[in-house]
Amino acid sequence: MDEKRVLRTGVWTARANRPAVDREAAGARLASYAADLLALAPGQGAQVVAAYAGVAEEPPTRPLLDALVAAGAHVLLPVVRSDDTGTLDWAAYEGWANLATARWGLLQPTAAPRGPEAIGAADLVVVPALAVDRAGHRLGRGRGFYDRALANVGRAKRVAVVYADEIVDAVPHEPHDEPVGWVLSPDGLAKLG
Repeated sequence: MDEKRVLRTGVWTARANRPAVDREAAGARLASYAADLLALAPGQGAQVVAAYAGVAEEPPTRPLLDALVAAGAHVLLPVVRSDDTGTLDWAAYEGWANLATARWGLLQPTAAPRGPEAIGAADLVVVPALAVDRAGHRLGRGRGFYDRALANVGRAKRVAVVYADEIVDAVPHEPHDEPVGWVLSPDGLAKLG
């Protein structure tokens, strides 16, 4: 879809021009909302959080991952499988030093993978996004990995992470695009839809 390509290009350009000091400050602010994230899950709060390691110009998630672990959450990160099925596997986050560079420059755990179904045990799923709109439509990188992974996760458990200026009026979407229920930006956590 050309609209998606245009929006992706604009976001990537804006992210590339974002000063490193602003990215670092954004990471610290994201981490300050860890307790708010954990409070989204019913009952005792989230015990298992599927998340991701932000790379390059993405909002930095390292401080958030560490804050979630410090708050007692068990954090899983995606592992890109080598079978080219577009299916994400999941493994335990055991600290930033225990991540390895994978395909497309992504960072993933070196711990043993737990299988694609491990995401089903997550109380929350924190997903990368390039943009999100108030209806919950999320723009990803375009490979559909997360759309496939989210198919068996309730929308209320899905949280997209973006910079505040990437919450936009409308995100082009198709029937296979899985919406999210929440957005986390350096400005806070907001319900969508």
